[in-house]
Parts: sequence; structure tokens; C-alpha cells
Amino acid sequence: MTSIPIQLFNSLTDQVETFVPINPGHVSMYVCGPTVYNYLHIGNLRPVVVFDVLRKLFIATGYQVKFVSNITDIDDKIVQKAHDEGVKEHDVSSTFTKHYLSDLQAIASMVPDILPTVTEHIESMITFIQTLLDKGYAYQTNGDVYFRVNRIAGYGRLANIDVDDLKSGSRVDINDGKENPLDFALWKKVKQGMTFDAPFGKGRPGWHTECVVMIQETFHQPLIDIHGGGFDLKFPHHENEIAQSLAMHNTSLARYWLHNGFINVDQQKMSKSLGNTVLAKDFIATYSGSLLRYVLLATHYRMPVNMSEAIIDNAKNELQRIHSTIRQLALYLQMENVDVLRHEDINIDSFLTILGHDINTANALTEIHSLVKVINVSLRQKDKDLKSLTLHFFTIRKMLSILGLDLNFTVLSSNDKVVYSQYEVAKANKDYQTSDELRKILTDRDILV
Repeated sequence: MTSIPIQLFNSLTDQVETFVPINPGHVSMYVCGPTVYNYLHIGNLRPVVVFDVLRKLFIATGYQVKFVSNITDIDDKIVQKAHDEGVKEHDVSSTFTKHYLSDLQAIASMVPDILPTVTEHIESMITFIQTLLDKGYAYQTNGDVYFRVNRIAGYGRLANIDVDDLKSGSRVDINDGKENPLDFALWKKVKQGMTFDAPFGKGRPGWHTECVVMIQETFHQPLIDIHGGGFDLKFPHHENEIAQSLAMHNTSLARYWLHNGFINVDQQKMSKSLGNTVLAKDFIATYSGSLLRYVLLATHYRMPVNMSEAIIDNAKNELQRIHSTIRQLALYLQMENVDVLRHEDINIDSFLTILGHDINTANALTEIHSLVKVINVSLRQKDKDLKSLTLHFFTIRKMLSILGLDLNFTVLSSNDKVVYSQYEVAKANKDYQTSDELRKILTDRDILV
């Protein structure tokens, strides 16, 4: 374990706090995952990137991390998609789960340790709901089961909402069967699609119950360290998760609640209603997964990210500058017979401290660009400092790996080294024909750009 403090903005207390784990040396972290009824848009991948970096930061500072992110594999949207396409709900959820995992790979995010699905935990959800009914926190009406919000003191604390100011029909469902407009569904009687048998009737679990139960089932403890997700989940989703946890275990479910900001497209919030949704697969196909990740990292996670051609082009240039430097440095070191694939225990505490201040990826990238400048100046020197450049190489690669920007370079074979040496000699002798021929060989091998 390092002594580097990790500070996080806790939405529950509305302030930056020094992270203190429940169990020393261990981190339990849960992030709300996708409802797999369609391809993910780039906004869905922002929490993926943010919490992947946080996970890697914890690992780099010596923690053991258990990272869980759910998959909602049954939902009204999935049911409708299956109906429209004449297939089973499982076919829809299975197809788009695969696309989700493909997106994770494309943006170099680690796969969660556990990917629980709703359908795997139905029995536990039924038991959970029945317990809330038995304790008087829930009630049945017309085949549905609702949670009694007025039984929870301080409801609205996470989202900083005064429940008395909430009007019926504003961000809550109007339902004549409810005792209170703010009460939310734990179980829904449905007429279409996959249903499950329960003591309170056939139906499906409510969305707000799924995560609470899956946290309970995967961590086997009533309180975890970190719960994360997009800012839009604060209310009502995360607020309702806390309410159920308070009712069941008298805990807030997580000590630290973290929320990332929205994505805007040309200064407008990305939304289906505006028709400006950008699918992740389309962005990755047009640009690359590493560029998408870089754009998402370039802005502090709690601030909105604005997507525009100018911003994408600028990010592309910045990423290319880093990549070009890595490639040039790797080439030089290998020609000096440095083993660039060996493991080096490099001290990057200053970088980790920057990143540890509320996941400040923007400042972390600034630190990387500063090192890129130093490396480029050193590479231009006639008498290069091999020891210093070797240290810089392993340092910047370690920094980039924590951000998930593992930029590739070509590992030279003995023949590559011979060809490159001949190319350098031809250039020095101004033998342009030979140097052009050798450069073509090196370019085809992706040694020179």
C-alpha cells in the first residue's frame, strides 16, 4: 500500500472526502451498468471510463478491488424490442451484452469482476420485496408492489431534493393505486413479455430494486465503499436504492456515492429527443476507441463533456503527439538494446497524487503532456542520456496504463534493427533512393510512420 490519499467528491455529503475503506486494503465498488436493448451511446461509456480509471488508481496504490457492474437483461424496452423483432427477450439481451463487452474492449476498459444480471437474481429480489412487505415498508395494490417513501426520514438527501417541493407528475409516476405519488414500484404486474411467479403475483421487479439486491448478493455485506453512475441516476434511481437499503439494513448502501456528468453534442445535451445521440460503435469505427477514451478523460468527470468536431480534432492531435513520442522513444531504446518489454517498478507517486484528487484525469493528462515535451527535447539531443530516457519510457507507459491509454509500438526483431541501421546510414550518406526503399520497409512494419 502506498501512503497516497485518494479524495473523492461524495454526492451523499456534497463534499470532497478522503477515502477510507470499510475493510483496510480492500475496495468494494459497484457501478450501474447498461440495459441491453440496443447499442450503447457514448454517454453510456462515460461512467465505464471514469470508474475504470478509479479502479486502476486503487490497484496502483495497492488496494485489492472488487468491482461489480450489473446488466439489466429484462426490462420493458427489451420486451418491446423482442416483440418488434419476433424474437425472445434473451436473444435481445444476449446480442447487446456482446456488443457492450466489445465496446469495453475497444476503449481498453477492464471487464468487471462480476457482471450480475437481473434474471439470475429474481428469487433474491422476490425475497427482498417480501421482507419489505413484512416490515411495512411496502404495500400491494392492483398486482403491483410499491415502496412507502414516507417511511424513510431524509428521503431526497442524495439528490438534495425537498420532497415537499416535488409535484405529482414531475419526475414521478402518476398512479391511482399509490398511497403517495413518490412511492416507487418494487414489483410490476405486466401483460407482455417475460414474467416471474411471486407470492404477490406474476410480474417483473422494479428497476430501483435490482441494483440493491445485486449488491447484496455479490458483496454479501449491507454497506459497500463506492456506488457510482451517471448524474442522471441520482434521482430517482440512486435515491430509491438508498431508501430500500435504509429500510432493510439501516445503511445508505454505500459510503461514497460518485456521479459523472453528461455528454453534450455541440453544446446541446445528447438525447434521443434531439436526435443527436452518438452510438459508441459508430464513434469507434470512425475514429478509435482510444480517441473516445481520451476525449472522455480530457474533462473532469463531474463536468459535462462537449463533443464537437473541433474538440475531437484537438484530442486527436494531442493523442497522436503522445503516441508518436512513445513510438520514437521505443525505437531509440530498442536500437540501444534496451528491453522495452521488461517490468520496471517505477515511482509515479506525484502522478497518482494528482489523479487521486477526485479522479482528476484532466490534470493527469497535463502531467503526461509535460513529460512528452521533456522526452522530445531529450530525443533531439545529439548526446542522449540513455538512462534518463529509459526511465521516462517506463514512467510514461505506467502513467498511461492507469488512464487506460496503452498506446502500442512495434517490438523490433533483429532483422528490423539491421534494416533501421541501414536506413540511418543511407540517410546520413544522402542516398535518397536507398533510404526511401528502406523507409518503405520500415513503414510497412509500422516502425516508422
